Amino acid sequence: MSVRKRKWVTRLGEAKEAWVVDYTDQQGDRHIRTFERKKEADDYHATVKVHVREGVHVAPHRSITVAAAAENWIKSAESAALERATIEVYRGHARIHILPRIGKVKLANLTLPKVEAFRDDLLNGLSRPMARKVWVSFKSILRTAKCAHVVDGVKTIKARPRGERVLVEQGRDFPTPAEIKRLVEEAKGSRQRALVLTAALCGLRASELRGLRWSDVKLETSELEVRQRADRYGEIGQPKTPSSVRTVPCPPEVLAALKEWKLACPKVGELGLVFPTRTGRAELHVSVWRGLKRLMVAAHVVNKAGKPKYGPHALRHFYASWCINPKERGGRELPPKMVQALLGHSSIVMTLDRYGHLFPSKGDQSELADASRALLA
Repeated sequence: MSVRKRKWVTRLGEAKEAWVVDYTDQQGDRHIRTFERKKEADDYHATVKVHVREGVHVAPHRSITVAAAAENWIKSAESAALERATIEVYRGHARIHILPRIGKVKLANLTLPKVEAFRDDLLNGLSRPMARKVWVSFKSILRTAKCAHVVDGVKTIKARPRGERVLVEQGRDFPTPAEIKRLVEEAKGSRQRALVLTAALCGLRASELRGLRWSDVKLETSELEVRQRADRYGEIGQPKTPSSVRTVPCPPEVLAALKEWKLACPKVGELGLVFPTRTGRAELHVSVWRGLKRLMVAAHVVNKAGKPKYGPHALRHFYASWCINPKERGGRELPPKMVQALLGHSSIVMTLDRYGHLFPSKGDQSELADASRALLA
């Protein structure tokens, strides 16, 4: 394996020179690559030397393109039986954002400048959260193709710029207690009332609500068990994460609403869902969300333009705030670890990152003065 200068004369008598990297790969095959500058040749030589030693080098003429690697990545996701919704998100990332930008480039020709340019293009063309999601998918494509080393040393995309935190806020991101009351009062029929109360006072995700079975409603112990979910296409599957499998206390108002709805609930199909379609299948996410938007408009929970004020995750945010708020403000004043368990978060970090600012501060000036006097007495 070496770097050497090559000189030659063209047919027109013009003197030329270039730098050649001559090496043998891990299969014993010899390869030669030519560069205009010595620095480029030296960089390639150093990189190839490491990759050959680690057994991950692929010669350019044998390399597939990013587009082919993306297709292999999708196939591996299908073989792993990932959820249909997840695979469709992956397809969208590849088709819309990755392939138009870098799909024709061979994996062996992916250089640090090319990868950094791709990353910067994502940041310039997409919102930062979306750019991060696409970047993660791109890294997964490379990892599946055993080329993850290509992005070693490339600064990753953070969800937000350093120092910027977007915190959920009552009245902006989730309803106030008064707005929740209006939504419950305006709910038409026992089904919608039961759905709103269960979402707001039990904190289930939308997919968990749509996958909830009557066998998961424990009237004798006043609890709901989260054991399955329905994806956006109505397909039943396991909860989002192992920590999502949980038991949630059920307030009397929710139990009463569920009992009333159970008398009118369609008894069709074998799924035994609490909020099924008329044929007994799981509701689509878009159908439930459409009904909640109409309810917000009817209850005058709207923005200045008269549009629904909150997003589909707002009732779950409200539940988190209700669990956190002090009792004098009508909340439950629960400790962080209990809030994490009730929400089904995989880590306390997730809970505190999203809702930590809502936890009441116990310290005040008088408490600080008493503590310092006791310490120094």
